[in-house]
Amino acid sequence: MNIGQASKASGVSAKMIRYYEQTGLIPKADRKDSGYRDYSDTDVHMLRFIRRSRDLGFSVAEISDLLGLWRDETRQSAEVKRLAQGHIAELESKIKGLQDMAKTLTMLVNSCQGDHRPHCPILQRLESDQEGEDLSIQPRSGAIARVVQ
Repeated sequence: MNIGQASKASGVSAKMIRYYEQTGLIPKADRKDSGYRDYSDTDVHMLRFIRRSRDLGFSVAEISDLLGLWRDETRQSAEVKRLAQGHIAELESKIKGLQDMAKTLTMLVNSCQGDHRPHCPILQRLESDQEGEDLSIQPRSGAIARVVQ
């Protein structure tokens, strides 16, 4: 089958199939006399494996390792499990990082008056180089602080 048919059958775009061939993740497809790529059912099966792995967030390097284990009939499932557990740890770390970002942004949004005045703690934090900075509303740089009596 040609690359378009392999793409449709596997759910992997033709562009990504070419990329996977170029990087060596999958072997280069056989060529017909016309020069067009010719993919087998086995190639499509491998592309589906890659697509499902990508859907789970595995990197191309991790997928390469998974493919190696998949092809190795003498593999030990402990190695596959170790790789998957490492990926879970990476995902959990990313989730924590995203939750921390959402928490910080929520604090900034809650401290913003959202009115007609120019002061904006969201922009103030984005321009700051200090990580542990107090997120409370403060006059922006160069502004004259009002004294409230």
